[in-house]
Amino acid sequence: MSSTAGRIARVVVGVVLIIAGIAVGGTGGIVLIIVGLLPIGTGVANVCLLGPLVGAGLKGDGRAHA
Repeated sequence: MSSTAGRIARVVVGVVLIIAGIAVGGTGGIVLIIVGLLPIGTGVANVCLLGPLVGAGLKGDGRAHA
């Protein structure tokens, strides 16, 4: 997920969550919008929060950090 495709996937998931939040409306919609901002932020910053859990690096340089 630290590749360019991973970054794009995170941004797309974030946008989908925001659109779903707008469609749902109310408190649940606001929660979805806020949750949708997280993958967009990590995609833009080139950070993969799940990377260390699968043996990859936190930053998107594609190398594992020991």
